[in-house]
Amino acid sequence: MKIFKQIFNFYIDSSIHVALSCYFLVRMTQHMFHISFDEAIANFVFFGTIVGYNFVKYDALARAKKLQMRMELKIIALFSFCSFLLVGYYFFQLHRITQIVAVAFLSITLLYTLPFFPNRKNARNWAGVKIYIVALCWVGVTLGLPILNAEIAITSDFYLKCIQRFLLIFVLVLIFEIIDLANDDPHLKTVPQQIGIKRTKLLGILLLIPFYFLEFLKSNFDEKQLIINLILVALISLFLLFANEKRSKYYTSFWVESVPIIWWLLLISF
Repeated sequence: MKIFKQIFNFYIDSSIHVALSCYFLVRMTQHMFHISFDEAIANFVFFGTIVGYNFVKYDALARAKKLQMRMELKIIALFSFCSFLLVGYYFFQLHRITQIVAVAFLSITLLYTLPFFPNRKNARNWAGVKIYIVALCWVGVTLGLPILNAEIAITSDFYLKCIQRFLLIFVLVLIFEIIDLANDDPHLKTVPQQIGIKRTKLLGILLLIPFYFLEFLKSNFDEKQLIINLILVALISLFLLFANEKRSKYYTSFWVESVPIIWWLLLISF
């Protein structure tokens, strides 16, 4: 049992789970826009997420010397390095425009983590902007990059999906902010810090309404997708309603981050 828990914690702590969420959002994009499976972009996003998230999670602590290199962290560091090599391998299989945009999002990740400007904190600690940066990056990486690499025409459906995907990620991050409320610096001005938990939950549920109904505005909407999205909205609403500061880290780091994976599983089930 102890070994199973260690393996599970490594799965979460090394960002494999969140990388799978990004991977399946790419697969959702490919399905929605009728793009043939592109292994290069899907794997680039998967391994890139591992590298990016581990860098964000562990870099600041390592530089502050608050993080001792336990055996688990050494393994995570080695795993991240191997993932970095694979990111480079798949990067050179992407089209030039996709590479340029990918580098742009890499720059945002670095800005999010490293204090580039004198006497200023990194973007992660800028008051009130964290949730927008995270949602923007997820939309760009899981929706923009696959579309660019497939070289398909940008239509109104693309912009609708951008808004829809942004709303989805925004609401999921709201759940994280509720769970982290007790530990977050008050100067971060997260949504729950500014409007309270009850209003944050209400805001999340209200944002799920346009997320769902935007599907009707597509040029050719799929009735099955409407059913799938309705199940997804119900699931996220439950996660929102039951979110509180006393929940364990697995509530968000596993269950909430499983939402894109569940979305994909619902798709292939239907």
